[in-house]
Amino acid sequence: MRGGPRVLGIVLAGGEGKRLSPLTQDRAKPAVPFGGNYRLIDFVLSNLVNGDIRQIAVLTQYKSHSLDRHITQTWRMSALLGNYVTPVPAQQRLGPRWYTGSADAIFQSLNLIYDERPDIVVVFGADHVYRMDPRQMIDQHLQTGAGVTIAGLRVPRRDATEFGVIDADAAGKVLGFLEKPADPPGLPDSPEESFASMGNYVFTTDALLEALRTDAADDSSVHDMGGSIMPMLADAGEAWVYDFSTNVVPGATERDHGYWRDVGTIDSYYDAHMDLVSVTPVFNLYNDRWPIYTLPPQLPPAKFVLGGRAEESMVSAGAIIGGGSVHTSVISPGARVERGARVEGSVVMDGVFIGEGAVVRRAILDKNAVVPAGARIGVDLDADRERYHVSAGGITVLGKGARALL
Repeated sequence: MRGGPRVLGIVLAGGEGKRLSPLTQDRAKPAVPFGGNYRLIDFVLSNLVNGDIRQIAVLTQYKSHSLDRHITQTWRMSALLGNYVTPVPAQQRLGPRWYTGSADAIFQSLNLIYDERPDIVVVFGADHVYRMDPRQMIDQHLQTGAGVTIAGLRVPRRDATEFGVIDADAAGKVLGFLEKPADPPGLPDSPEESFASMGNYVFTTDALLEALRTDAADDSSVHDMGGSIMPMLADAGEAWVYDFSTNVVPGATERDHGYWRDVGTIDSYYDAHMDLVSVTPVFNLYNDRWPIYTLPPQLPPAKFVLGGRAEESMVSAGAIIGGGSVHTSVISPGARVERGARVEGSVVMDGVFIGEGAVVRRAILDKNAVVPAGARIGVDLDADRERYHVSAGGITVLGKGARALL
């Protein structure tokens, strides 16, 4: 950040994402496609880059090939200005072992901090869909003199049991950090709401280093940022909360202000896509004042022929709607919908083929999946459960490269 403190961004992108299976059977969770053109990693990287944080290390581990390739091909910053986004795989610098937790991932990568000598280290998660200006969080961090500032999302207390919960006083000082509490504490100004941790942290470098070293020496620790480091700094009186609802992003509308989605399950991933396709979207990808960056595919425009049509949908470059119909769906690059096929409320990824007369309803079709002519997906959930993965919310998933059965 020019004229301000030296800031290093670290993105934690080593998660396996088991709850998002089968979409994560062949790729890391942050590499899962989203919204037609994007990968989940693009959202956090866009927020950091738009916020003038342009020295960023992405810590990877699990099935990271497609993620590493996407970062190196897409996120090419100006070397002349000293900017970079670089994937950092697990290097086993401290012995022959992989990362044992998110805190251990940073501890094993302390060379990044020693090399850059930042004043501030911004540690963000890699698999959420949202817009955020991190500069405002950094400003609060500097004003309070905190060791760590934790981004907090206001959620109803009844829903907070699924999150790490921040117990803070009226000034924002953190009194405790609770992992999935049965009785979440309410907020001083809103007793029926709680602060859920977003997994985004701003550290003073010295505080981060001391906490990581203390944690590494504790054999009983799980070496996790939320489960280990945050409670430690909260108990030491060094943690403050940043209220995400106060974050102002250029170009945001009243409807999508404060939007944040954890897309860690098939149902939440599906719901986030449906947020994109309404006339007035709940999350607006078309905000050009705070763009979400990616590398668009080198493909011709989408084509609609033989009476093909799409309604309340997003259709990406290279897609051909050849006589079929698409309703309330996201169609990714290179997908094809043939004559008489009908796609309803679905997420169709790159290169998917949907044959003549096929029906796809409330489904997610992963990359290069094939739905042959006349096949039915999402029409009979009982039959689908015997053949495919069906989520708790009734979303049928056809895995990468899979072929639907007749």
